[in-house]
Amino acid sequence: GAPSCSGSRTLPFEFERGRSESSGDEDDDDEDEEEEEVEEEEMEGDTRARFGTDDGELDSDDDRERMINLAELTPYILCSICKGYFIDATTITECLHTFCKSCIVRHFYYSNRCPKCNIVVHQTQPLYNIRLDRQLQDIVYKLVVNLEEREKKQMHDFYKERGLEVPKPAVPQPVQPSRGRPRKVLGSVFRIPPELDISILLEFIGANEGTGNFKPLEKKFVRVSGEATIGHVEKFLRRKMDLDPACQVDIICGDHLLEHYQTLREIRQVIGESAVQDGLLVLHYGLVVSPL
Repeated sequence: GAPSCSGSRTLPFEFERGRSESSGDEDDDDEDEEEEEVEEEEMEGDTRARFGTDDGELDSDDDRERMINLAELTPYILCSICKGYFIDATTITECLHTFCKSCIVRHFYYSNRCPKCNIVVHQTQPLYNIRLDRQLQDIVYKLVVNLEEREKKQMHDFYKERGLEVPKPAVPQPVQPSRGRPRKVLGSVFRIPPELDISILLEFIGANEGTGNFKPLEKKFVRVSGEATIGHVEKFLRRKMDLDPACQVDIICGDHLLEHYQTLREIRQVIGESAVQDGLLVLHYGLVVSPL
């Protein structure tokens, strides 16, 4: 019969068996020895081929790097809204789900919930709780060939078709070397970021019976962003005081029981100066046991 396409050893085996039937036991022994030698040579050849060298030595680390199919990484670099690769990858700070910037901004025009997990991002201003993920975007551009070039070309064509000036990418300015002896920087080394524009004072008003053991809050003065919500303040208190999940936290400003979605800036504007003491937004909190 004709030899097999897959390179199997069916034909040599049948050929040796036919010879052994006609030549007797002595030929059998000779052929077995030859067959063993052929098998040993083939095994050595397989070993060399497996490691990529003639002498069976290992290749360098670069040659042994595992090649990964892009399809294995696709679920982690696709936007669940447009089903395309991330462009200007943007992450929701509340749940850490990532989307294209244009996709998530368009989504928040008609919804304040995450498209993936349905959590309420912000009651009134969900765009405050998104951040660009430049590191992830750099990874996507390195993984997908020509994606960055295609995106730049599309953006260029978009502005040109509308007669607009194409925005130039921000280039970091080189630091001019100083001449002579270096000057000492005067003033405080630590500078408060401008986005931390609200200082709050957290006053404990007590806990009812059955709330269990809890750690007292060590520091009651906190500086945060005005976009932080009462929900963020409650999370801060629970973590710092190691509160039981069954313990309910009520946060009050003046005579108003505050809701989770209210931002500190909104509270300060609505309640006014009566909520402020020496430049601090005063919040009172109490602990109660949640009803079953």
